[in-house]
Amino acid sequence: MSRATNAPASRRRRKRRLGLAKGFYGGRSKRFRMATEAVDRAMVQATKHRKLRKREFRNLWVVRLNAACRELGLSYSRFMEGVTKAGIRLNRKMLSEIAIHDPDGFASIVDLAKKKLA
Repeated sequence: MSRATNAPASRRRRKRRLGLAKGFYGGRSKRFRMATEAVDRAMVQATKHRKLRKREFRNLWVVRLNAACRELGLSYSRFMEGVTKAGIRLNRKMLSEIAIHDPDGFASIVDLAKKKLA
């Protein structure tokens, strides 16, 4: 009986993995074993960094809000407390966009928050 190597499937599997490694440096894009390790690592990093990006953006919004609030005489934490008490249901992303693009509107939100804190 002849030996079956499953060649078409193996070739397809290798080609798919090398395709994922396309653009990697040197042997990492040409040698199957190195490409496999590089692609596996890249996939893990991509997943991790998708999670980190969310954290970094929230941090950016908080920093922007803190800077905008301090110009108007209020700290970030007190501002968020006042916003919550005032029942303003805007998230940090929208609040930071308002602070950047509509300073007068943001000042009115800060005034509302200050009134609820007093």
